[in-house]
Amino acid sequence: MNTLDIERLLKIGIELSANADSDSLMREIVDVAMDLTNCDGGTLYILENDVLTFHIMVTLSLGIDRGGHGQTIELPPVALKPTNVCARAALDKALINVADVYEDQRFDFSGPRRYDQMTGYRTKSMLVIPMLDDKGDAIGVLQLLNAKDQNGETIAFAQDYEHVIQSLASQAAIRLTNLNYSREITRLLESMVQVLSTAIDARSPYNANHTRNMAGYGKRFLTWLRETNSEHAMTPQEEREFLMAVWLHDVGKLGIALSIMDKSCRIEGFEDAIRQRFLLIELLSEVEWLKGRCTKEAYEKTREDLKEALEAIGNANKAGFLPDDLLQKIEEIASREYVDRDGEVKHWLTNSERETLSIRKGTLTAAERSIMESHVVLTKKMLERISFSKEYSHVTRWASNHHELLDGSGYPQHLTAADLSFQERLLTILDVFDALTANDRPYKKAMPREKALGILRSMASEGKVDGDILELFYQSNAWTEGKE
Repeated sequence: MNTLDIERLLKIGIELSANADSDSLMREIVDVAMDLTNCDGGTLYILENDVLTFHIMVTLSLGIDRGGHGQTIELPPVALKPTNVCARAALDKALINVADVYEDQRFDFSGPRRYDQMTGYRTKSMLVIPMLDDKGDAIGVLQLLNAKDQNGETIAFAQDYEHVIQSLASQAAIRLTNLNYSREITRLLESMVQVLSTAIDARSPYNANHTRNMAGYGKRFLTWLRETNSEHAMTPQEEREFLMAVWLHDVGKLGIALSIMDKSCRIEGFEDAIRQRFLLIELLSEVEWLKGRCTKEAYEKTREDLKEALEAIGNANKAGFLPDDLLQKIEEIASREYVDRDGEVKHWLTNSERETLSIRKGTLTAAERSIMESHVVLTKKMLERISFSKEYSHVTRWASNHHELLDGSGYPQHLTAADLSFQERLLTILDVFDALTANDRPYKKAMPREKALGILRSMASEGKVDGDILELFYQSNAWTEGKE
């Protein structure tokens, strides 16, 4: 082996170590091995389910070039029988050098002979190298055909190249194994993240589909960006990183009490106490009438007022938004007084009940909303404890900032447009869109998509969300299932 071959081999070793694409790596193995040995053909098999499957197949003189880049070779796999030369190399984990397949009696070469009869080709010399991983296990086989001399005549493969090609095959096998390990770890991480996210959503029947919906919107939107050659299109790895941030954006809700997350009405848990109090007020009023301390008309008026008050409280308790007239009614009810059995003057509603029933929008008090909003802080704290790889280094930041708005009015850090990336802006839009259109929220009915988009456009005009990204989202129609 000359100096040029050594230099090429060193360069190839570096390239193999840097190659992160399995198909490209396998093709590179075949091309390099054929080039170094100056042979006419090369086939690479991968050991799968106890058979050798064709992955790359090249014969220069016949113009054959199959496999790689996701293409499949429609040939039956090779069974692991010791009479087959490729199978024997894998089973024995040993290199096999055959000078002439028509003269060699060690193996069954009926296959190459039938191939020669069909094509007019003449298979002669063969070098078969098992691809061994770092544990010494065969993961595939590299088969080289018909080495050539300087005049183009078929010759046997020189023994000088056996160790070189064997080393090359082992290095490539280890690299392929590491890539497979990496993919398996990534798939495991992604599946665990989805299981965790599903568990988070499953804690509350009012949040059951939120993250799954967002991931669906996000995946379809990213696909649309790629297919339309948008300047915002992401690489496959960037897409995976963004979708992982989507799946994990609400992980902090694990630390939020279900009594807050599942609060479907303003005075949840206090309805019976109010009804019992109003019944007591009615009975006390009846006693006053029976004792002649008030008129029957006054007693009947109290009964009617209590009935109207309970109706108003029920309406306020379930209202998505509290209008002025209902708010005023609640204040009026809360200001009314009665004298209890101990002679103490009390109000029809406690201060806590009045405050809760007076919530303008949603079901949470200011204190409860503060606790609910803390889930993003918890999300950040929890994700910071995960050792994400470089490929997922932005997940914590993106997931933690899905409630930040461009004008600084979001939470918890009150970041502004200068601080927020495309991914964070997109995640916020996905979150708001699903929150508006979800049909499993305790405090509101599902909103039509066009109305939700209208609200988002209003938010964009106010400088809260990114209008350009919103319009791209609208054009993508990514909320429609089946667009993946």
